[in-house]
Amino acid sequence: MFRYIIKRILIFIPTLIVISLFTFMLSLSAPGDPVERMIQGGADSQTDILAGEKAYMLKRKELGLDLPVFYMGLSNLATPDTLHQVLKQNQRQNLSRLINKYGNWPQIQGFFNNNRALNLTANSIKKDSTNAQALIQIKELTDNLLKNHKDGKVQNIFENLEKQINSQENSTSATSLAQLSPLLEQSKNSYQTMRTESSGWKNYIPTIQFNGLKNQYHNWISGFLTGDFGKSYQDGRTVSSKLKEAIPWTMFMSIIAIFITYIIAIPLGIWAAIRKGSMGDQISTTILFMLYALPSFWVATLLIFFFGGGDYWDLFPAYGTGDGIAMPWDYLSNPSQLKYMILPMVCWTYSSFAFLSRQMRGGMINIIGQDFIRTAHAKGLSERAVVLKHGLRNALLPIITLFASVFPRAIGGSFVLEWIFQLPGMGFLSLNAIFARDYPIIFAVFIFAAILTLIGILVADILYSVIDPRISYSDK
Repeated sequence: MFRYIIKRILIFIPTLIVISLFTFMLSLSAPGDPVERMIQGGADSQTDILAGEKAYMLKRKELGLDLPVFYMGLSNLATPDTLHQVLKQNQRQNLSRLINKYGNWPQIQGFFNNNRALNLTANSIKKDSTNAQALIQIKELTDNLLKNHKDGKVQNIFENLEKQINSQENSTSATSLAQLSPLLEQSKNSYQTMRTESSGWKNYIPTIQFNGLKNQYHNWISGFLTGDFGKSYQDGRTVSSKLKEAIPWTMFMSIIAIFITYIIAIPLGIWAAIRKGSMGDQISTTILFMLYALPSFWVATLLIFFFGGGDYWDLFPAYGTGDGIAMPWDYLSNPSQLKYMILPMVCWTYSSFAFLSRQMRGGMINIIGQDFIRTAHAKGLSERAVVLKHGLRNALLPIITLFASVFPRAIGGSFVLEWIFQLPGMGFLSLNAIFARDYPIIFAVFIFAAILTLIGILVADILYSVIDPRISYSDK
């Protein structure tokens, strides 16, 4: 058995590595720029833009986004190994498209640098009543020039820029805008050079880039193993601090719900199996299936409406965790506030009664018909001894299989119920993170759920051999 557990744990390692790689790739492909979300404010002058870029660069370095993605990368001869150093995500994406199209990085880099110089100069020009309208258009066009790669759009931007610059030549603002003309010509010339000196064939010559340990994945996975899950995009707080606040609430609710569900559903399933086909069995089956069919959000709404201060009785608080309750263990010193948990706990458990009891009933019915149960009856054993000693142990195997899913649920929580009852658990935190596209939190919860799923499967296998000694893993 011990050897089997060691083997399973060793199998978990590559499984978790694959899951972590999948999660990491999802984080890279997630929409939006995390640095821009964490840096607030705009920039109107060249000084502000440069200051903003410096802040952007520092934040990007703090998050480790200035490093290569992985230990090594399969690339091509056209793509430089410094592309990740370009600050803005949309600019990096545009450069990648230009590389795929033309393949000549020195010319592409020259085109990009000229466009950036044009953009910075346009933003450095002071706005006044004579050039305001043209300058707004020019700034927008130069911004778009850094993000477009299609020939038609680039040519259209050049034409509009030339039109806006020349439209002011007879006004007092002509001098301020005139400095853009040579820069525009440089951009146009570098664009033509990039097109005429195309070397797209370089995209078909593969290369391997070795980046060492200084890469984003290494920082991410090593941080995860040491409890550093990154920072929230919403408020800049560490993800670990947010998880420490949310996990106790979800664990508290889940453990109580599991305890209540099992001590009620298992005896109910045994009782229904023994009385198979009786009126009591039929009535309990009907009631349980009706409960199982009711959506939890609808039941929660009804409970609040009827018992939580709606139009009927104000028997239980409908929202929150209670006065002076910051963590679940605070209920030990203030048990009167446990009334806040009654309505959520009803919603957490009612549907599980039906599912678990029907599984228990089916397992017991199957076991009761076995030969060893008839042999136990023939030996003169009491009905209680036959059911509890011989039948229950074997009927628990499918229940143990279901128990394996308890572990990830204990961390994941319930999105709907925690949101409705405003409980600060993992479900509430995850749903908030989804709405805000706070990906570090989402992916941390995802990894935790994967780890706990593997642990649940291992625990279920161990419990199989504890419940039924005939199950042995010694030869596997």
